[in-house]
Amino acid sequence: MPYATPVAGAVPAVPGILTEAEIRATGEIIATGQQDSGAIGWPDGLVDAWNHVECAMAMSVCGLRGPARRAYDWLLATQRADGSWPRRTAPGGHASDAVGESNHAAYVAVGVWHEYLVTGDAGFVARMWPAVRRAIEFTLGLQTPRGEIIWQRGPGGAPASYALLTGCSSIHQSLRCAAALADFMGEPQPDWELAAGRLAHVVACHPEAFADKSRFSMDWYYPVLGGSVRGPGAAAWLAAGWPDFVVPGLGVRCVRDEPWVTGAETCELVLALDATGDRSRAREMFAEIQFLRDPDGAYWTGWQYANRQHFPNERSGYTSAAVILAADALSATSGGNGLFRAIGAGTATAPAPEPGNCGCAVTTP
Repeated sequence: MPYATPVAGAVPAVPGILTEAEIRATGEIIATGQQDSGAIGWPDGLVDAWNHVECAMAMSVCGLRGPARRAYDWLLATQRADGSWPRRTAPGGHASDAVGESNHAAYVAVGVWHEYLVTGDAGFVARMWPAVRRAIEFTLGLQTPRGEIIWQRGPGGAPASYALLTGCSSIHQSLRCAAALADFMGEPQPDWELAAGRLAHVVACHPEAFADKSRFSMDWYYPVLGGSVRGPGAAAWLAAGWPDFVVPGLGVRCVRDEPWVTGAETCELVLALDATGDRSRAREMFAEIQFLRDPDGAYWTGWQYANRQHFPNERSGYTSAAVILAADALSATSGGNGLFRAIGAGTATAPAPEPGNCGCAVTTP
């Protein structure tokens, strides 16, 4: 079935699962939690740039232009001189954790490119471009000669000693979006594109480059979601972890060894499935996770199915945001609906069914 043509100003709806009004209500719940500064935090009020950007993207998809732009204004106001943001910022602007994470900084490029795809606002891109450029320079300052990107830099400037697979997979998408923004601004950055190609290769073929976090489902599906693994090998990659992480009828475990499914991880897997063309299973998983929805449109973070209770006992904006972005991809509504599908074109393929087999074919621009 072909994807629908995006309709300007429309709010997504997934027939038989969520209506336009229901998805709009979820976007408004995110906006209700926005702080006076424009920041969008976790349920405890602390803000990190990655989840903040995801919430801004979701609000934009729902047509909440004002709150979305306030979120981007917060990024401009709080970016540090080195291009990063604090890992955690408390309400009022105090950096409760001053460490700068590479994937947090890079993700601003995804948000800005998505906002342009949704709104077509070239002036917005021009205003955000200097911040994107500084953020990508911070991120690439942590790339190793092999290609992986170290996950953080401490307040004193010292980098950590290892890279994370999930973070690097996300950074790959960020670099592709940053390169698109650079071309749009008439300032091509071929070094960014080469860095993205090197990163895609190490993600797809060199598991030894990363700290072992394999009990977490994100390390399973993020190489596909972030576009490093696409082509014939993507389905095999997802199939390899499916029995460990997918609970039939409920969704995706956050971690392999806990009876705990989470809405955000499930909806990110929906996006990964959609990006590989497996729209039937993507829709099925999207329907399954709706038991986490509250009547007002908010979503509980997760469900501990052994104890049959919400865990943690919170409703999170980032979970609601993941639901909205998955709905947009499934319904092909906004101009940004193909954001996760498009990054797979011309990046990396992994025809071998097992991660780490360097028979994979990786192309660089």
